[in-house]
Amino acid sequence: MKISSYEEGRSNWTDLSSTDPEASKAFYSALFGWKWDAQPADENGVEYHMAVMGDAPIAGLMPQPQDQADMGVPPMWNTYLAVEDCDDCTKRAEEAGGKVVVEPMDVMDAGRMSFVMDPTGAAVGLWEKNEFTGAAIIDEPNAYTWAELITNDVERATSFYNRAVGLDTEIVEMGGPPYTTFKVGDTVVGGTMSPPMEQIPNHWHVYFGAEDCDATCETAKANGGQIVVGPLDTPVGRMATIKDPQGVAFSVIQLNEWPTE
Repeated sequence: MKISSYEEGRSNWTDLSSTDPEASKAFYSALFGWKWDAQPADENGVEYHMAVMGDAPIAGLMPQPQDQADMGVPPMWNTYLAVEDCDDCTKRAEEAGGKVVVEPMDVMDAGRMSFVMDPTGAAVGLWEKNEFTGAAIIDEPNAYTWAELITNDVERATSFYNRAVGLDTEIVEMGGPPYTTFKVGDTVVGGTMSPPMEQIPNHWHVYFGAEDCDATCETAKANGGQIVVGPLDTPVGRMATIKDPQGVAFSVIQLNEWPTE
């Protein structure tokens, strides 16, 4: 079991904006064994649901905001980066060429957040902790494991994330095209690559761990999911990309070696 640490630039949380929260809860419970903990409704009466393993928060789920649906924004998994000062970081993001989509706001006593769009069009959340740090467990089966920026301009994007949240990069060989990793200090915390197909928009893509990638894919199909890519072997493990019944894409990975710290 690896407990997530809170460092500026690390992807510390993901949540699903769903067009059918009850169906989404059923699908991901069947897939990962998650239980769900409903949080107090906000001032607009919207409930936020926390996926948990034991007592540990793993990911979140909420109804897709109506204004997003009206604009044709698809349901999606959102990625959040930990920051020390949301207001300051949001300002740095704007100065680095990003666009503020949601201005900094308090989320009750949990923390403070904003959403920005990087210069290549990928949206990402910025999270300043208060009572809530983020995912309590990462890098193990059924938990949040990897954040990956899919962008058609890796150089421009990496420059932005360095200026906005201090992420460094390193290019690694993966047996194919070079892959760029994001780093906080000496720790690799995510990656970025060009889209494998032209029609894929720039976005942050999430990975969850799998004890058995093939078995997870079969469970996904049995519960209304669609296998988009794989399962296939990579230098770091066996992986697949799945769409849930609402059409939301995510990936699962069975790592060759799970982190122990």
